[in-house]
This record gives sequence, structure tokens and C-alpha cells, in this order.
Amino acid sequence: MTGDAVKAKNGSMVAYDGQMTFKKMTGGGDGLRGMVTRRLTGEQMEVMEVKGHGTCYFADRASEINLVQLHGEKLYVEASNLLCTDAALRTGTTFTGLRGASQGNGLFTTTVEGSGQAALISDGPAVVLRVTKQYPLQVDPGAYVAHTGDLKQHFQSGVNFRTFMGEGSGESFQIRFEGEGLVYVQPSERNTVGGEL
Repeated sequence: MTGDAVKAKNGSMVAYDGQMTFKKMTGGGDGLRGMVTRRLTGEQMEVMEVKGHGTCYFADRASEINLVQLHGEKLYVEASNLLCTDAALRTGTTFTGLRGASQGNGLFTTTVEGSGQAALISDGPAVVLRVTKQYPLQVDPGAYVAHTGDLKQHFQSGVNFRTFMGEGSGESFQIRFEGEGLVYVQPSERNTVGGEL
């Protein structure tokens, strides 16, 4: 950093050189209004602002870090998968419906928008999958990390009689993405509410 700032997950700094200041931010970096919104939606995100001159290193439980460059578009990401962003990027929350509920993350997710870079964390190197109108994509809710683009999400269930008889595949719920955009998935599944029945 050369006098600029980043917003990072509280406690994620592991080392730095040069001169840095660390300040806790309210409401995931969105002030008092953001704090109220996040409390109401349950999409919690504890953030600090890091300013200074030098190099600051961030990490979270040895997770893989994936850099996403935004050019005025919006990134939808689970709060638990967002490590840090350029200070110029705006964060907020948006309704995700049953997708979030199936992941055990609630009905809302975090948005990041503007121009700049965001660092996402994943359990293993994230895989970036392109979605087009001709090729929709189904994703396990436990592997979903983030997405960008003009995508519609549908929650679909593979629950049938075989599932209840204990003969199902264990892949009872998926998120279907349609449209044009990119979806980030991790090569690991977190425990989800909508996992095996």
C-alpha cells in the first residue's frame, strides 16, 4: 500500500512491514446503516480498515486466496468467503432466498461492487465456471463461493421417494444458474442444511 486503504476481515492480518494503522469498522464497513441491515439479515461480517505505506499480509485458516478484479460490476459472495477488498469497493447485502438457507448461511448474502480488487477465500483452489444461455450450471450449495454477471438462480431439489428410502445419491439440493456470468466454486463442501436427507 502507498497511503491507500483496504477493508479486511477482522483478525486476518498475519504480518506487515512499513507503517500501518488498523481500525475496526461498523456494519461490515457500511457504517451504522450497514450494521442495522446486517443484524436484520443475519449476514454478519466483522471488518477492519487497514491504511498505510508498506506491505500487509492477510490470511484465514490457511485457506486458498483468489483475487477477483471488478470493473464496475457486482460480486455476490458469502461473507465467510470474503477476506479483503480495496477500500473503494462498496459492500452491502442482498436477498438470496432458499440458496442461502440451504447453505446454512441465511437468506441473504454479501455484495461487493465498483472498480477494484476483492480477495476471496476458499477451501482449496477455487474453480471459475462460465455460465452461458446455452450452458446453465448446477452447483452444490456447500461448494458455492461467489458469482458475477447477469445470472438468475433457482433452487432445485432432487428429493424423491428413493431419497426417503435411503437410496438417494446424497445430492438432494442444487443451485441452478442461468444467464451469462461466472460462478466460483471450491473443491470441498461445507456442511449445509440442505445436504443429505
